[in-house]
Amino acid sequence: MALLTALLSGLIFGLGLILSGMANPAKVLGFLDLAGAWDPSLALVMGGAIGVGLPGFALAKRMKVSYLNLAMKLPTSTQIDRRLVLGSLTFGAGWGLAGYCPGPALVALGNGQRPALLYVAAMVFGMALFEMAERRK
Repeated sequence: MALLTALLSGLIFGLGLILSGMANPAKVLGFLDLAGAWDPSLALVMGGAIGVGLPGFALAKRMKVSYLNLAMKLPTSTQIDRRLVLGSLTFGAGWGLAGYCPGPALVALGNGQRPALLYVAAMVFGMALFEMAERRK
């Protein structure tokens, strides 16, 4: 049941990305182009997501197990450290250069957009490098 729920959640998320146009890197880059033809639609999508997510996270914080009777695994750290800052900067640079972040890149890949293939390959390579570095510690 957990896998089915994850699949349905992913499909709904992907559909939302397609309907909002956020799987289109040109739309995302338009949002990031503050000096040019700025497109504020991504801010509206983010605002809507925050509005939907906040009550869900508030409820989840009070629960010991999920509705599927699985352990709740919410982040607990509040520390802003070097790793968080460097990771955020790397994420932002990749997002700004390519117009993709991981979710929309996977949706674009599923839509057959060739540039997404390169982005997803680089993303998987970066995750593998991170895992190797973590194991060495």
